[in-house]
Amino acid sequence: MSTYDALVVGAGHNGLAAAIHLASRGWSVAVVEAASAPGGAVKTAELIEPGFRHDLGAMNLSMFAGSAFHKTYGAELAAHGLQFVPATDSFASLFRDGSHLGVSTDRAKTRAAIAALSAADAEAWDRMNGGFGALATPLFGLLGAPMPSLAGAKALWQAFRQGGFARLYDLGQLLLSSPRAFLDRHFENDRLKAMMAAWGLHLDFAPDTAGGALFPYLETMATQAFGMVIGAGGADSMIKAMVGLLQAKGGTLLLDSPVREIVAEGGRASGLVLADGRRLTARRAVIANLHPKLVFGGLLPDTAPLPERFRQGVKRFRSGPGAMMIHLTLDALPNWRGAPELASFAYVHLAPDLAMMNRVAAEAMAGLLPAEPVLVVGQPTALDPTRAPAGKHVLWVQVRVLPAEIKGDAAGVIAARAWDEVKEDYADRVMALIERSAPGLSASVRGRHVVSPLDLERDNPCLIGGDSLGGSHQLDQNFLFRPVAGWSRYKTPVECLYLCGAATWPGAGTGAGSGFLLAKALAR
Repeated sequence: MSTYDALVVGAGHNGLAAAIHLASRGWSVAVVEAASAPGGAVKTAELIEPGFRHDLGAMNLSMFAGSAFHKTYGAELAAHGLQFVPATDSFASLFRDGSHLGVSTDRAKTRAAIAALSAADAEAWDRMNGGFGALATPLFGLLGAPMPSLAGAKALWQAFRQGGFARLYDLGQLLLSSPRAFLDRHFENDRLKAMMAAWGLHLDFAPDTAGGALFPYLETMATQAFGMVIGAGGADSMIKAMVGLLQAKGGTLLLDSPVREIVAEGGRASGLVLADGRRLTARRAVIANLHPKLVFGGLLPDTAPLPERFRQGVKRFRSGPGAMMIHLTLDALPNWRGAPELASFAYVHLAPDLAMMNRVAAEAMAGLLPAEPVLVVGQPTALDPTRAPAGKHVLWVQVRVLPAEIKGDAAGVIAARAWDEVKEDYADRVMALIERSAPGLSASVRGRHVVSPLDLERDNPCLIGGDSLGGSHQLDQNFLFRPVAGWSRYKTPVECLYLCGAATWPGAGTGAGSGFLLAKALAR
């Protein structure tokens, strides 16, 4: 039997961040991972042909690059091989008539594109950019603090001291508004609104969903201010560096080691039993970097004493919508209709208007395959040619949003109801949509690999129903309600058992926030 100060279940980036920080504070730590490779939803692999590297989940590492964890450990991670590739042209939306609008690090270029649509909106864009620093300080202070906490209260107090009640009103409206309401307050042009609102459906915020304005605002303004980055050679460069740093600090990583049970005796978590019978003991903490339903619906014995309110809260915790991934190997990048300059952008959104985004979300929530889904098309080899052989490319396509269980097809074409039967036919629909926007793409496709919502869950059980968000981020499941009201600070009702990951505050993304916040609290 091996004994450690802390055991971390799940080698996703939040679990690794927690383990690294605890190891740096002198704790003995082991990270236990069921899969054969670490990373969780941040992995890169050669799926189709040798030499073509595909990010299986996250591609954009900007949140990690700007995180408090990276600020603390960035130099050490770089020494273990972490490198970022910046995007000069970050993201754009392509509209039905072939026109487009994007955000580049060249502010004058971005402003000129907006001014061509609306002079008034160009001035409003300048005002929003100019005010970003004033709002960003309390926002990042809030997002980087446990919820609730004195640090979060201090962030709001500083906002009040700097801008009075007006600053607090602005923050409150931003946090509570739907994307449409927020964008209508600031802009008049529908294409500018659509370009920004598309970021809401990276989570589960349709244009008219309350609380959805924050992510489009932050992604757009932060990208304009700081740009976007991907990992050199693949998103897994981040994970490789984290694993190297963990091991350099004396931490242990156990792969191919699924956990059968979290040992909890007398109301206290004290270790793990692995599927092969091995037993590991934790002196100070068991950290589950897992979806709470996997912990409290499987790994923890039913005899563990849990308050009924907590048990019901976990049971009612909603997943976000599902997603599909389509990975392509190409002889050439897409030739976007009417916009060849889009070949240099990291992301191209096919989400042309707010009505379409609302319709997609409504269809998916009703269990229907959307007739025209929102597509996020990633072009990593436009930035990093090392991910494919010379002159060749990979394409990363995320289909947003989809039902976990299919009840029908909004287009009335696909009759099957099981994802294993549906996924290739639905991928054909997606490819037809891209072909319409980038004529000739199909002739350039060398190979295709389709990953349905069910496949995502099979590969990573935390992605319940293909939900890459760790649960819905709508207002009743965010902030101090995540994952259960009263247990938002990573502790659970079981002594020495803690949660981190996307299902906990501050939620999904590559920012490593929950793992780092938890580890700092424990190390104190």
